[in-house]
Amino acid sequence: MLEKTTRVNYLFDFYQKLLTPKQKNYMEMYYLEDYSLGEISDSFHVSRQAVYDNIKRTEAMLEEYEEKLKLYDKFQKRQKLTRMLKERLAALNVSDTDLLSIIEEIENLD
Repeated sequence: MLEKTTRVNYLFDFYQKLLTPKQKNYMEMYYLEDYSLGEISDSFHVSRQAVYDNIKRTEAMLEEYEEKLKLYDKFQKRQKLTRMLKERLAALNVSDTDLLSIIEEIENLD
C-alpha cells in the first residue's frame, strides 16, 4: 500500500496541472493530508461513493498520463543514474566540485 501511495503522490506531483480543481482537492486531501473518504465527503457535501469514484478515476487518469508521457519513469532513471555517478566518483576518490555541482543540477531538473 505504501508503494502505491508513493507512486500516486509522485504522479500527482508531475501531472496535477492537468487535473480539475475538484480532482486536485480530493487527491490532496486523500493522499497528502490523509483525510478519510468520509471527511472529504463531509467537506464537499457529497457521498463517500462519489469521493471514492472521483479518486479512482483520477488515479486512472494519472496512470494514463504516465503511460503516455513517462515523466515519473524518466525521473526514476535520472535519479538512479545520478546516484551511480556519485558512487563511482566516490569509489575513485574524486572530489571534483564541478562534477558534483553538475550532478546536483541534473538531480534538480525536476
